[in-house]
Amino acid sequence: YFVVSHFHYTMMGGTVIALLAGLHYWWPKFFGRMYSEFWGRLVCVIIFIGFNITFFTQFVMGSQGMPRRYYDYISRFTIYHQISTAGAYMLAAGFVVMAVYLAASLARGRRAPANPWGGATLEWACASPPPHDNFASQPAAPDPYDFTGMEYDANTGEWERR
Repeated sequence: YFVVSHFHYTMMGGTVIALLAGLHYWWPKFFGRMYSEFWGRLVCVIIFIGFNITFFTQFVMGSQGMPRRYYDYISRFTIYHQISTAGAYMLAAGFVVMAVYLAASLARGRRAPANPWGGATLEWACASPPPHDNFASQPAAPDPYDFTGMEYDANTGEWERR
């Protein structure tokens, strides 16, 4: 089970979590709507905890000799399987809540500003969602790593380049 846990930590922790982070980062640009930051943070915590409960217990089982690919297991591993299952339910609940608040943001989310995160790259210089041609004229391409010119305007709720 150690191999199973390691594989899932790598694939889920390294791939799926990064995909979810990217989805949340780009959501305002994709759809022009903001999601609830409260629900986003809460679901992040739920998924993080559920993920670790699910797969960390499998590391413990693997280190104690639980073999993989068995249809039945030794009874001393029952509690670990139950804990892992509870973590999986928590993980699933996090995904369901995330799907609900993201879908709700499409109908009820406030309009996203062009640059809600203070990004310095060109994609954040056009409207959210971007119009068909992106820019009316070719914009200046500043250094994408220079954030010194970014300033938050509390009146509009947007980050703007000085």
